[in-house]
Amino acid sequence: MASAALTLADLASGRVDTGTSPIHEPYWWDAAPLKEVERPTLPMRADVVIVGSGFTGLSAALTMLDKGRSVVVLDRGVPGFGASTRNGGQIGSGNQKFRVRDLVASRGEVKATALLREGTRMLDYIGALIAKERIDCFFQRCGRFRGAMRPAHYEAMARDMEDLKRIAGVESFMVPRSEQHAEIRTDRFYGGSVLPEDASLHPGLYHSGLMARVTARGGAIVGLASAKAVQREEAGYRVATEVGKIDCSQILIATNGYTDHLVGHLRRRIISVHSALIATESLEPGLIDQLMPARRVYGNTNRVFYYFRAAPDQNRLVWGGRAARLSGLKAYRHLADELLSVLPDLGNVGVSHVWDGSIGYTYDALPHLGCTRDGIFFAAGYCGTGVSRATYFGHKIALQMTNDPDGKTPFDDLAFPPFPVRDAAQLAVPFVERWYRFRDAIEK
Repeated sequence: MASAALTLADLASGRVDTGTSPIHEPYWWDAAPLKEVERPTLPMRADVVIVGSGFTGLSAALTMLDKGRSVVVLDRGVPGFGASTRNGGQIGSGNQKFRVRDLVASRGEVKATALLREGTRMLDYIGALIAKERIDCFFQRCGRFRGAMRPAHYEAMARDMEDLKRIAGVESFMVPRSEQHAEIRTDRFYGGSVLPEDASLHPGLYHSGLMARVTARGGAIVGLASAKAVQREEAGYRVATEVGKIDCSQILIATNGYTDHLVGHLRRRIISVHSALIATESLEPGLIDQLMPARRVYGNTNRVFYYFRAAPDQNRLVWGGRAARLSGLKAYRHLADELLSVLPDLGNVGVSHVWDGSIGYTYDALPHLGCTRDGIFFAAGYCGTGVSRATYFGHKIALQMTNDPDGKTPFDDLAFPPFPVRDAAQLAVPFVERWYRFRDAIEK
């Protein structure tokens, strides 16, 4: 008889050699398994070559195909292997990366207002796209509850929600600690805020749906075809890949957290931050509704925050946060520990899946899109809120590439600052995280 699954309590305590080991791949792949890729055939030419088959690249490809362009999407791995199918499936406007007053202080009220309102359009766009394309991916405007880790956090959130309403017209409401059991059955938080228009989806099914729409329109998605070099030609560009060369009139880099040396301009401006997630086995019937009566997506107010939700298609939890610099299952120990700090009665629940992925971070913590001096287009740097931002930026950069005035965004004129010492910044990521965790721990 097979042994029981590794439990949350065992994982949280570091006893990782007990029970059946979880599957080391995204839970989302169960419903949307990656397709096997044989040795690919690369077309000789396309109007547009897109490097990266995540949400950015596929969204851009759809828009380009609808504009009558021929499109080839390249990926160095199996399409869908990267972070677009490795995230938590939470969808926000991206407006919670800064406190509103900080954004106003750094950008001015006019620009801050434009950026914040564009964030709400991102959220609306992904919902409209899914409806238009009839992608069955459990998209739902479930709302987001963000739990305050300290009483002072609650008060700060309340002021920020007031500013967000005043500046960008975003609706929200506060939930005091005395009433938070209506949102989530925990005493870990000191109340929280709710953004009722935030959403969720199944990222694996969303990604596979986008791929199906691209191929149905005649676009080519070529996996195992890593782009090695881009050469400027008289009539456009020549892209050298592992499986041959392809000529194109335009090229879009859509690699976000997997950006490498292909385009130095982007590598100097994006670092990779690793995120990790776990999924539990199915809980007892009705337990999710007891623990999360509102069935929202959830997060907290720490600098190094965690996020979680109920899986949309089964009665289980998906819990994520920053990845630990450890090997094997111990790299996920802190996630189980955090989960049990919020929902302590789940210690005997088994862990079914563990996985990680790379997030693209920028120096100014804002996403960017545009064109390099060499004429290479890009959209990247979503800083952990990539589901809606990537979809929207892919669409917008494609419109810009076709000279469509609807491609204009408030992000277009933002300077895209490089990291002062990029390689050092990449190496410093785990040390900065430890410092933030320390500050979270000692903060009153």
